[in-house]
Amino acid sequence: MARILVVDDEVGIRELLSEILYDEGHTVELAENAAEARAARLRMRPDLVLLDIWMPDTDGVSLLKEWGSQGLLDMPVIMMSGHATIDTAVEATRIGAMDFLEKPITLQRLLKTIAAGLARGRVSHATPAATPLAPAALAVALEDELDPPTALAAAPAVAEAAPLSSGKLGSIPLDQPLREARDEFERIYFEYHLARENHSMTRVSERTGLERTHLYRKLKQLGIESARKRGT
Repeated sequence: MARILVVDDEVGIRELLSEILYDEGHTVELAENAAEARAARLRMRPDLVLLDIWMPDTDGVSLLKEWGSQGLLDMPVIMMSGHATIDTAVEATRIGAMDFLEKPITLQRLLKTIAAGLARGRVSHATPAATPLAPAALAVALEDELDPPTALAAAPAVAEAAPLSSGKLGSIPLDQPLREARDEFERIYFEYHLARENHSMTRVSERTGLERTHLYRKLKQLGIESARKRGT
């Protein structure tokens, strides 16, 4: 099937991912730190890399930058972390990561993201230049509503609906810091789904792909009134 390099300093995570990927028919190589990952990358070009962000010697984002500067970032890389912020995920995506998985990783999400990464890798060999994600599409992809290939396909439609030359994406001014623009988009996004699902947190959770705890935390962060506050 595919050659997949798993880089994580936690032995339990490496073993679990290895078992899952072997069961899916993939060839797996394991690395517990950046040094082993560098050596593995020099031995062979993997079809995909699962790369942990927090590691003791060199963090995953720094290793990603290093591979990029050396011309070795010619395979899809999926970042993993249980503690990273959305800002970290955005930074990793800007550098060249294809996607971000938040630990604990569900089996369905893992397999879906790997399948998308391998498909993206095959396409990138046929199409050298990749189209960057539009800001809105990237924000949605990071929140798991769309996987990156779907968001990538949606980007032209988003841009057509709100020409970037106007300095706005819909009602969102683009001439502002990324965090503020992303918050505005997310506020519109979640308010839309809350209204559509009549503030049913169960259905909004299913629609957005967020677990309820994460969903409540996100709504609180954005200052959006949730069903919990309404007493329903």
